Amino acid sequence: MTDDRRSAGAPTLEDVARAAGVSRATVSRVINGVRNVDPAIQEVVRQAVSVTGYAPNRAARSLVTRRADAVALVVSGAGVEAESGAGAAAGDGGSFTAQVFADPFFGRVVTGVVDYLRPRGMHPVLMFAETSRDRDEVVGYLRQGSADGALVVSTHAGDPLPGLLAEAGLAAVLFARPARPVPINYVDLAHQDGARLAAEHLLARGCRRLATISGPLDVPAGRARLTGFRDTLARHGHAYTPVAEGRFTQESGEAAMERLLAEHPDLDGVFAANDLMATGACHVLREHGRRVPEDVAVVGFDDSSAALACRPPLTTVRQPVEAMAAEMARLLLDRPTGPSSPATSVIFEPELVVRASA
Repeated sequence: MTDDRRSAGAPTLEDVARAAGVSRATVSRVINGVRNVDPAIQEVVRQAVSVTGYAPNRAARSLVTRRADAVALVVSGAGVEAESGAGAAAGDGGSFTAQVFADPFFGRVVTGVVDYLRPRGMHPVLMFAETSRDRDEVVGYLRQGSADGALVVSTHAGDPLPGLLAEAGLAAVLFARPARPVPINYVDLAHQDGARLAAEHLLARGCRRLATISGPLDVPAGRARLTGFRDTLARHGHAYTPVAEGRFTQESGEAAMERLLAEHPDLDGVFAANDLMATGACHVLREHGRRVPEDVAVVGFDDSSAALACRPPLTTVRQPVEAMAAEMARLLLDRPTGPSSPATSVIFEPELVVRASA
């Protein structure tokens, strides 16, 4: 039988081997992701693949490696309305998706994942899991071997998907510590340390009447940022810190800032637990004739595109989302999986980025 790719003049493994100056077997090991190949040789082979234009046969490769060369990137919510039988409106799924894409955080996650997977010949498959049916589809998709594992971003503390994946023994990594104890890999930030940086910066500016717009307090990151901010202020003699809870959206930041101004009109410093809420706070402060930062200094969290779009540009705590997302993919692909492999975590350090708002 004639090799169609050869007869059509398509590059072969032998062509790549000649270009790289290595054996055909070595080229095959690199392309199939075998890990005992010297990194320098791997790079030479990848360059030869690029130069020759060789494209592996994915179906044949999957038979050899038992890998799909795809990773499920799952954005998961709690699906409370579906679980309670309250009957979701037809537009609910669309609103969930719209909320995901409106937040710059998710774009940064996708960028980090794609930048890690692409050089390795892999691709992400975006999936949404808002209802119990959606979650069953994700679990079934992974069990069928259609993806080599899941990278999961949960949008709600009550999300049952991490537990389902752990119970099924499926390879998965979460972005952020799970709200409930679950034996599953995750990547997260030292949120309390980030909030400490924000508090210390506001205090160093001379702010004395401080308040905070927290994230949802049923979310671990929301609680940790509030705790870190309050604890730091307490260590500096501030026994009470006014709090208004938000939902990590600009609109909730605006509403929270309105409440804080009504109850504490003399405040001179605000820490918002993400940049979208900080942007909303700045908007409300301007509407009330308060100058930022002259009258009220504002610090956000994330260092997202919203921080640069805000007027004035936000001083914020940087969360290296792209690097964290890439680490999720690395953990998923490089760590052995199975009952004998304990779950692991990687914690990144925050960094204060000073701009004009504080």
